[in-house]
This record gives sequence, C-alpha cells and structure tokens, in this order.
Amino acid sequence: MEWFPEERLKYIVEELKANNKVKVSELAETFQVTMETVRRDLDQLAVTGLAKRVYGGAVSMGYPQGEPPLKQRTTVMMEAKQAIGREASQLITDGTTIAIDTGTTVLELAHMLKGRVGLTIVTHSLAVAAIIAEKLANEEFKGELIMLGGQLNPDQQSITGMMTVSQLREFNFDQAFISIGGMSLQNGISDYDLNETIVSKEMIKRAKEIIVLADHSKIGVDAACNMTVFDQIDVIICSEPKPKGWQQKALENIKWIEAKENWHESRFPYSS
Repeated sequence: MEWFPEERLKYIVEELKANNKVKVSELAETFQVTMETVRRDLDQLAVTGLAKRVYGGAVSMGYPQGEPPLKQRTTVMMEAKQAIGREASQLITDGTTIAIDTGTTVLELAHMLKGRVGLTIVTHSLAVAAIIAEKLANEEFKGELIMLGGQLNPDQQSITGMMTVSQLREFNFDQAFISIGGMSLQNGISDYDLNETIVSKEMIKRAKEIIVLADHSKIGVDAACNMTVFDQIDVIICSEPKPKGWQQKALENIKWIEAKENWHESRFPYSS
C-alpha cells in the first residue's frame, strides 16, 4: 500500500493523539518508506506546532489548552507510566514517611506498593488515597495513610488550597514523589494547575529527597506554572534516557533512572 504524504501526516497526528509519541523506525516500517522520509514528515509537523521532535521520533506538544481531567489522562501512555511506577516503588524502604502528589503517573506508584512495613503515606490525591486504602485493607503492605484536607478539585480528584499547604507544614518527609506537566532546561520543572503546583512546592520544601516521575512526553515541555528548578531535584524517573543535549551542570547531581516498558515482574523484589 502506498501512502500519500497527506495520509502519512494524518496518521502520525492520530498516533500522537492516541499515544503521545511516535518512533521514526516504526513509522518507516508502517509506511514502507525510508526513515529520512519520516523525519521530514515529523519536521513538517513540528513547524506547524502539531508535534515536538525528540531523538528517534516525536511527542505531542503537551496541553496548550490546559490539562484534561485526570480520568481522561489515565489510559494515556499507560505502559510507560506503569514502568515508572515500578521503578519509583523500589526506592521506598520500610519505616519511611513519604508524600505523594496528584497525577496519573503517581497512581501507578500507588498500585505498585507491596510488601513494605511501617510506611506513612501523606497525599492530597483522592485517587491515590483510594488505591492505598484498598491495599492497606488487603494487607498488601503495612502502614498509615494520611489524607490532607482542603478544597476539592473534582477534575483532578485532588484536594488543594491554603488549608492543604498549612497541613503539609506539620510534616517532614523522607521522600516526595512528584508528578509533573513538563520539564525543560530553560525553566526547570512545571505543571498546569496553579493550586496543584502550590501543594507540590510545599511537598518539595518538606522532603529530604525529591523524586520526579515523568514520561518522555514531558521532556522539553513548559507547562503554565513553574514548580521548581533542577537543583532541588534528586531523582528523575523517565520512560526514556536523559536527552543528549541535557548533559549540563544543572543536572549533574540528579540521578536519572530510565524506566523500561519491557519489564519482567520477577525483577521486583516485593512482588507476590
């Protein structure tokens, strides 16, 4: 089957909408054209603002109209988020106090918690709290869940506001797990919702170790609200390796963990 250029572009746009990413090698095989032809197609979409070129392919341009509700984002890039959640869960040790903010990637972290003892988990995410509560009830791990109070954000299924921030100031965290909207060399870590960002900022202030969870579509994206700079981050868990152009002093002290989607369950020491 021969694909006309317009058909290729339309197909790529639909793939970006569905999966947030495309790979040059896979598109070349689908279209039965050279990889150079695919690169030209992606360059054309990048010029029009429909895609952002990255090494080996392209990703969508984030959410220029604002972040969709959490429910709509749950199934986007699910395998990548699950891999990130697995890697993040392995950084948690018994007896620690952790903060988990809101977002679809930290949901996967919550799903992966197993076998730990003496955890204290503080969150303002209703969705995270529901998962943790079920796991505690099923004795998948042992610990305590503290749900922060404040103003309900129904779209993001979270609690925000100054009451939430005030309650956070009563805690000291061993680790904070932060889900983000974007990260760039120019502006650091950012997110889309101002109230959510304010809560995440306070979690970052109160934690000894800051762990950012971000699929590769967040690379190079500047969301509306600046959250923090790279100097404040200890670990970034991403579905792709650190971009070649990011080997800069600002990131030299950050541990970048690549979460690979083709992961085997037996690798996880707490699986049952």
